[in-house]
Amino acid sequence: MQLRIGNGYDIHRLVAGRPLILGGQQLDHPDGLGLDGHSDADVLVHAIMDALLGALSLGDIGKYFPPDDPQWKGSDSLVLLEQVVALVRERGWSVVNVDSVVVAERPKLKPHIEAMRAAIAARMDLDADQVGVKATTNEKLGAEGREEGISCHAVALLQKG
Repeated sequence: MQLRIGNGYDIHRLVAGRPLILGGQQLDHPDGLGLDGHSDADVLVHAIMDALLGALSLGDIGKYFPPDDPQWKGSDSLVLLEQVVALVRERGWSVVNVDSVVVAERPKLKPHIEAMRAAIAARMDLDADQVGVKATTNEKLGAEGREEGISCHAVALLQKG
Protein backbone atom coordinates (compact mmCIF):
# COMPACT_ATOMS: atom_id res chain seq x y z
CA MET A 1 0.00 0.00 0.00
CA GLN A 2 1.32 3.44 -0.93
CA LEU A 3 0.69 6.29 1.50
CA ARG A 4 1.36 10.01 1.28
CA ILE A 5 1.18 12.68 3.98
CA GLY A 6 0.75 16.38 3.29
CA ASN A 7 0.58 19.38 5.56
CA GLY A 8 -1.12 22.71 5.07
CA TYR A 9 -1.21 26.07 6.79
CA ASP A 10 -3.22 29.22 6.31
CA ILE A 11 -3.74 32.51 8.13
CA HIS A 12 -6.06 35.42 7.39
CA ARG A 13 -6.44 38.81 9.00
CA LEU A 14 -9.52 39.60 11.09
CA VAL A 15 -11.32 42.70 9.80
CA ALA A 16 -14.65 44.48 10.17
CA GLY A 17 -17.26 44.08 7.46
CA ARG A 18 -16.55 40.48 6.51
CA PRO A 19 -18.27 37.25 7.56
CA LEU A 20 -16.37 34.83 9.77
CA ILE A 21 -16.49 31.46 8.04
CA LEU A 22 -14.65 28.43 9.42
CA GLY A 23 -15.20 24.89 8.22
CA GLY A 24 -18.06 26.15 6.07
CA GLN A 25 -19.92 27.54 9.09
CA GLN A 26 -20.71 31.21 9.54
CA LEU A 27 -19.81 32.18 13.10
CA ASP A 28 -20.38 35.29 15.16
CA HIS A 29 -17.23 37.00 16.40
CA PRO A 30 -17.84 38.98 19.63
CA ASP A 31 -16.46 42.13 17.94
CA GLY A 32 -18.25 41.54 14.64
CA LEU A 33 -15.04 40.65 12.81
CA GLY A 34 -14.53 38.28 9.90
CA LEU A 35 -11.64 36.94 7.86
CA ASP A 36 -10.25 39.01 5.01
CA GLY A 37 -9.50 37.27 1.73
CA HIS A 38 -10.31 36.96 -1.95
CA SER A 39 -12.60 33.96 -1.38
CA ASP A 40 -14.60 33.43 1.81
CA ALA A 41 -11.20 33.22 3.60
CA ASP A 42 -12.03 29.94 5.38
CA VAL A 43 -8.58 29.20 6.84
CA LEU A 44 -9.64 25.73 8.00
CA VAL A 45 -10.71 24.55 4.57
CA HIS A 46 -7.75 26.29 2.90
CA ALA A 47 -5.25 24.50 5.16
CA ILE A 48 -6.91 21.15 4.41
CA MET A 49 -6.77 21.84 0.66
CA ASP A 50 -3.07 22.68 0.89
CA ALA A 51 -2.44 19.48 2.86
CA LEU A 52 -4.18 17.41 0.17
CA LEU A 53 -2.28 19.13 -2.63
CA GLY A 54 1.01 18.89 -0.75
CA ALA A 55 0.66 15.14 -0.25
CA LEU A 56 0.84 14.71 -4.03
CA SER A 57 3.32 17.54 -4.69
CA LEU A 58 0.67 19.44 -6.66
CA GLY A 59 1.54 22.89 -5.35
CA ASP A 60 -0.80 24.99 -3.25
CA ILE A 61 -4.28 26.43 -3.57
CA GLY A 62 -2.92 29.66 -5.09
CA LYS A 63 -1.87 27.63 -8.14
CA TYR A 64 -5.44 26.45 -8.75
CA PHE A 65 -7.42 29.39 -7.35
CA PRO A 66 -5.21 32.48 -7.76
CA PRO A 67 -6.17 35.38 -5.50
CA ASP A 68 -5.90 37.83 -8.41
CA ASP A 69 -8.38 35.88 -10.57
CA PRO A 70 -11.84 37.50 -10.37
CA GLN A 71 -13.65 34.18 -10.92
CA TRP A 72 -12.68 33.10 -7.38
CA LYS A 73 -13.80 36.35 -5.70
CA GLY A 74 -16.07 35.46 -2.77
CA SER A 75 -15.89 31.73 -3.55
CA ASP A 76 -17.26 29.17 -1.10
CA SER A 77 -14.15 27.29 0.03
CA LEU A 78 -16.12 24.06 0.42
CA VAL A 79 -16.80 24.15 -3.33
CA LEU A 80 -13.07 24.63 -3.94
CA LEU A 81 -12.36 21.72 -1.59
CA GLU A 82 -14.55 19.48 -3.76
CA GLN A 83 -12.38 20.42 -6.76
CA VAL A 84 -9.17 19.60 -4.89
CA VAL A 85 -10.56 16.23 -3.77
CA ALA A 86 -11.46 15.55 -7.43
CA LEU A 87 -7.82 16.26 -8.41
CA VAL A 88 -6.63 13.78 -5.78
CA ARG A 89 -9.03 11.10 -7.02
CA GLU A 90 -8.20 11.73 -10.69
CA ARG A 91 -4.62 10.79 -9.84
CA GLY A 92 -5.72 7.47 -8.31
CA TRP A 93 -5.50 8.44 -4.63
CA SER A 94 -8.08 8.42 -1.87
CA VAL A 95 -8.20 10.34 1.39
CA VAL A 96 -7.66 8.21 4.50
CA ASN A 97 -8.16 11.11 6.90
CA VAL A 98 -7.45 14.77 7.57
CA ASP A 99 -6.68 16.42 10.89
CA SER A 100 -6.49 20.10 11.72
CA VAL A 101 -6.11 22.64 14.47
CA VAL A 102 -7.54 26.16 14.27
CA VAL A 103 -5.70 28.82 16.29
CA ALA A 104 -8.02 31.60 17.46
CA GLU A 105 -8.55 33.50 20.70
CA ARG A 106 -12.22 34.17 19.94
CA PRO A 107 -14.89 33.15 19.24
CA LYS A 108 -15.05 29.86 21.11
CA LEU A 109 -15.08 27.16 18.44
CA LYS A 110 -16.01 24.10 20.50
CA PRO A 111 -19.79 24.51 19.95
CA HIS A 112 -19.22 24.52 16.16
CA ILE A 113 -16.66 21.72 15.77
CA GLU A 114 -19.12 18.92 14.94
CA ALA A 115 -20.88 21.03 12.30
CA MET A 116 -17.51 21.92 10.76
CA ARG A 117 -16.45 18.27 10.68
CA ALA A 118 -19.77 17.23 9.12
CA ALA A 119 -19.63 19.94 6.44
CA ILE A 120 -16.04 19.13 5.47
CA ALA A 121 -16.65 15.37 5.50
CA ALA A 122 -19.73 15.74 3.30
CA ARG A 123 -17.83 17.75 0.68
CA MET A 124 -14.96 15.23 0.73
CA ASP A 125 -17.32 12.24 0.61
CA LEU A 126 -15.85 10.96 3.89
CA ASP A 127 -17.28 9.84 7.20
CA ALA A 128 -17.11 12.49 9.92
CA ASP A 129 -14.70 10.29 11.89
CA GLN A 130 -12.17 10.75 9.07
CA VAL A 131 -12.09 14.52 9.65
CA GLY A 132 -10.40 15.91 12.74
CA VAL A 133 -10.98 19.52 13.74
CA LYS A 134 -9.51 20.90 16.94
CA ALA A 135 -9.31 24.43 18.28
CA THR A 136 -6.80 26.15 20.51
CA THR A 137 -5.85 29.64 21.54
CA ASN A 138 -2.39 31.09 21.25
CA GLU A 139 -2.42 32.17 24.91
CA LYS A 140 -2.53 35.81 23.76
CA LEU A 141 0.80 35.40 21.91
CA GLY A 142 1.46 36.36 18.29
CA ALA A 143 -0.99 37.61 15.67
CA GLU A 144 -3.65 35.09 16.70
CA GLY A 145 -3.22 35.95 20.37
CA ARG A 146 -3.59 39.66 19.65
CA GLU A 147 -6.72 38.78 17.61
CA GLU A 148 -5.22 40.18 14.44
CA GLY A 149 -6.00 36.95 12.60
CA ILE A 150 -6.94 33.28 12.73
CA SER A 151 -4.72 30.48 11.46
CA CYS A 152 -4.99 26.76 10.86
CA HIS A 153 -2.59 23.83 10.52
CA ALA A 154 -3.76 20.64 8.78
CA VAL A 155 -2.43 17.26 7.73
CA ALA A 156 -3.84 14.77 5.24
CA LEU A 157 -3.11 11.09 4.75
CA LEU A 158 -3.73 9.65 1.29
CA GLN A 159 -3.52 6.11 -0.01
CA LYS A 160 -3.09 4.88 -3.57
CA GLY A 161 -6.20 3.30 -4.98
